[in-house]
Amino acid sequence: MPDTTYEMFPRTGFTVTHFLVSANIKKSMDFYSRILGGKVVMDGENGKPCVVQLENTWVIINLGGGPTDDKPDIYLAAPKDGEAVSSFMNIRVANIAECYERWKGLGAEFLTEPKVHEAETRCYMRDPDGHLIEVGEAKK
Repeated sequence: MPDTTYEMFPRTGFTVTHFLVSANIKKSMDFYSRILGGKVVMDGENGKPCVVQLENTWVIINLGGGPTDDKPDIYLAAPKDGEAVSSFMNIRVANIAECYERWKGLGAEFLTEPKVHEAETRCYMRDPDGHLIEVGEAKK
């Protein structure tokens, strides 16, 4: 049976988090906490990552960097352009119109207004580093 306590450090099983490489941790922390309503768990001070709880998951925000002993030959970097994307966050919402208006009013930059598709209504926004975020409401 899955653990539904949503702990960052689970006592059993595992928790899936999303790791974002940021050029400016404070700016990203503001976006994920102030605009999306997340709770800052770690503030990214003294070279440490920032951790923001978003509902039932966590976003870990850290600066890029070179290889480490457990990921040799791997470099982490914030997105350089917004056109080539290999991964993006997907936020499922109960009321997309409400979220769109609230988040837009708080400064979120959406690519388009919500668009109706066969199984859902969705739109996309970007965080301060250019990470793509899908916001979608499934059809009932």
